[in-house]
Amino acid sequence: MISPDIAARPQASALGVIDQSEPMLPMELLELELSLEGYAGGDAGFCEAVRRAAERSGGELLFDLPAAGLVQDCRRIAVLRIPAGAQEMRVVLALLDDNGTEIRMQAPDEETAPLVRFADAFIELLERI
Repeated sequence: MISPDIAARPQASALGVIDQSEPMLPMELLELELSLEGYAGGDAGFCEAVRRAAERSGGELLFDLPAAGLVQDCRRIAVLRIPAGAQEMRVVLALLDDNGTEIRMQAPDEETAPLVRFADAFIELLERI
């Protein structure tokens, strides 16, 4: 489920900024969260469910990896790039909970800033290829 403090977390990526003055969740995260409501659970389906949700929103799955202490109460992290306006893209995270049963969306914050910097470098590399 959506963490109530997602909107309060700062966006660490240069690919888009979340307006901190807006009390509501960014629409992009809400739409992604809703599209993942039918997730059946398990590690195997996580990547594919997140990939499909990202594509439906006009974005893409960049990569996923084990959480390994990067985020509390999280088994896997998927890094997505989604539209944040007409010409901008934003990096967001899809987090599989410790039980492997629920996916929540999160805007990058200070805790995940190194991961987002890696995603930015990954995107830059893909654009050069």
